Amino acid sequence: MNKTSSKFLTGFKYVYLIAFFTLLAGFFHPLITNTSFDSVVVGVLVLFVGLAGGVLLYKSATSEKRREIFLGSGFALMAISLYYIFQIS
Repeated sequence: MNKTSSKFLTGFKYVYLIAFFTLLAGFFHPLITNTSFDSVVVGVLVLFVGLAGGVLLYKSATSEKRREIFLGSGFALMAISLYYIFQIS
């Protein structure tokens, strides 16, 4: 694979994640009810915090040197995401 197609695939991966999280956070609800999109933005941010925690937990399983740091940071981000979910609901 050449360099430009690799950059394109990397960019597409992040666009796909943003689109998926936006739909998961309820993008169509504000369109139907004529309300603001604030809850959708907050929902997407909460999902990204949870995703970052999951990535750090995965890195803790594959890393040898900084396992404790990745594990603690991953669980902390997951806990923060869970706290925000309870605050929203």
